Amino acid sequence: MHPSQSMRLISIIALIVFLLDQATKYYVVHTLRLATVHEINVLHPYFNLRMAWNEGVNFGLFADSGDLTRWLLIAIALIIAGWVFFWIRREPRRPIVRVAAGFLIGGALGNVIDRLIYGAVADFINMSCCGIRNPFAFNVADVAIFVGAIGLIVFMDREKTP
Repeated sequence: MHPSQSMRLISIIALIVFLLDQATKYYVVHTLRLATVHEINVLHPYFNLRMAWNEGVNFGLFADSGDLTRWLLIAIALIIAGWVFFWIRREPRRPIVRVAAGFLIGGALGNVIDRLIYGAVADFINMSCCGIRNPFAFNVADVAIFVGAIGLIVFMDREKTP
């Protein structure tokens, strides 16, 4: 695949993930007014919408650390997204690796926009099972970052194997 086609695939996947993330956040925060009602049971207890403004990193670590932390997390996310984009671009990669990179980059940019607009990441998906109530919420961007990172680990490793 030509390098420009490679970068196009990463960019398209990142854009799709970013738009899906932002559309779902807009819908739950503004249309469903989840920021006001705080909780909507969809398929209780398995799938619920619970508003959580995450000012920190995963599971709220480093939350309430102030504006400096917010800008530091924005900078780190942008650096990682840029680094992944240029790292994947350096050598020919299989399409699945480019897709994984697009997921990670799109998710990271989705959470960056939240920090810029709201001052925190809008988390709202809550899933529980088997009598255990999960207190944490996440969003589409978080899923994309996780899938992208796992995809890069799994498929980059396979590229090295003869």
